[in-house]
Amino acid sequence: MTFSYSDLFSFVNNIFLKAGCNNNDAEKATVALLSADLRGIDSHGVARLSGYIRLWEKGRINMQANFKIVHETPSTATVDADGGLGLIVGEYAMNIALNKAKNVGTGWVAVKGSNHFGIAAKHAMMALEENMIGIAMTNASPLVAPTHSTKRMLGTNPMAFAIPAKNEPAFVADFATTTAANGKLEILQRKNLSAPNGWIQNQDGDNSFDPNELSKGGALLPLGGDREHGSHKGFCLGAVVDIFSAVLSGANYGPWVPPFVAFLEPPANPVGSGIGHFFGAMRIDAFRPADDFLDNMDNWIRAFRAAPSIEGQPSVVIPGDPERIAEAERRVSGIPLNEKVVEDLQQLADKLNVAFPAPFKS
Repeated sequence: MTFSYSDLFSFVNNIFLKAGCNNNDAEKATVALLSADLRGIDSHGVARLSGYIRLWEKGRINMQANFKIVHETPSTATVDADGGLGLIVGEYAMNIALNKAKNVGTGWVAVKGSNHFGIAAKHAMMALEENMIGIAMTNASPLVAPTHSTKRMLGTNPMAFAIPAKNEPAFVADFATTTAANGKLEILQRKNLSAPNGWIQNQDGDNSFDPNELSKGGALLPLGGDREHGSHKGFCLGAVVDIFSAVLSGANYGPWVPPFVAFLEPPANPVGSGIGHFFGAMRIDAFRPADDFLDNMDNWIRAFRAAPSIEGQPSVVIPGDPERIAEAERRVSGIPLNEKVVEDLQQLADKLNVAFPAPFKS
């Protein structure tokens, strides 16, 4: 089924209001959440809404959180999110980074005490509005086994980079440090499909094609899938995100990160506060004249677009292109939702007494 952006926006906004958000925060959370659906990242949009609400019901998300800076220098800050919605604190922290970059050239903000912040690209792309380079990353609950291990020690730990150009669309890279994000497994489960080779392993460390393997004690695999295909590099990337987001901020890291699912309790021996994020903003003219850089970015993008394709393969895809195209289409044609996601949202609507929208008719 397909739903209009405006109808979904009204629905999600009302759900966050019912959960105790004020009007301003509900709107910010809704924008952040639906940015995933617009950009075609269906695993991180409204499909996650009921997960946030279940965490709120368990007292693990503070909808009236008081974000505050607990440590600061001219170019850096550490923010305590007070258990609040990562969807909202992401914007708060990125704005601090942008303001610092305006003043001193770059800004870097670490966050502790937070929750899942949606897609990393949404926060990194805030820098594009200021003609700056943006960076966003977050750690997540442990579902990933390091290379050579059977134990879940890291999250999917995504990172995003948003880089402006002059006339070409911006370069926007947003990716998990695993071969696939957990949300991709959830999509396969809803469609009753098998997982591709190299995505997951069973509890003994053997390769698996079962998208339900995590519920049986298995683990996601770092980017690369196995040692021969570079999974040690994926492990390194995930570790860097964990350290920047959590060890640096004072959040929980590694196997101590609290789970996103409400039916699992956080570890009894936390090493920090909540989950952690890390944000960066860089003013281009802190490095070179901005116009020169933007001209060169246009040239870079055009050169890569023009790179010869392997016979039978599509042309080179510039990071951010598929999501930009998806957003343009979905704003007009609506946002498609899986049947199981629709059922989940309808149950949420009934529970909180919020009207669920009718499917979109073009």
